[in-house]
Amino acid sequence: MTDYSDSHLKAILQRNRTIAVVGVSMNPVRPSYYVARYLGLKGYRVIPVNPGHAGKRLFGELVQPSLSAISDPVDMVDIFRRSEAVPAIVEEALQVFADLKCIWMQIGVEHAEAAAQAEARGVDVVQNRCPKIEYQRLFGELRMGGFATGIISSKL
Repeated sequence: MTDYSDSHLKAILQRNRTIAVVGVSMNPVRPSYYVARYLGLKGYRVIPVNPGHAGKRLFGELVQPSLSAISDPVDMVDIFRRSEAVPAIVEEALQVFADLKCIWMQIGVEHAEAAAQAEARGVDVVQNRCPKIEYQRLFGELRMGGFATGIISSKL
């Protein structure tokens, strides 16, 4: 399912405060970097996960090589990997985090079987969406980016 009510998405964003971002990039122009940075600026604790950058620091956190390397509780796993990588990530997340509340797959990332596995364990699943975009849309910040200003103009 990729059709989610606004109230469902808003509740997920309000109750999940620690987010492991799998596939985060150290490159500031990559979506995984600026989405993780944005979430951190909004008060979420963002734990970066990328084996290629493990041991480096990003947004004040140590980059972890895997979900299994994270010792603190995680509420949500945000996946910035191809759809075919999702089953292994979901399986690891379900094994490692006893109180996991949400698996979030970024825009273009979907996997029905992995989603069903997580949902069977009582974990919310969001597919093919971006938490940054949804946060901005649901908490009234899109107009700050020049969207929905209410101004119609033909001036350039």
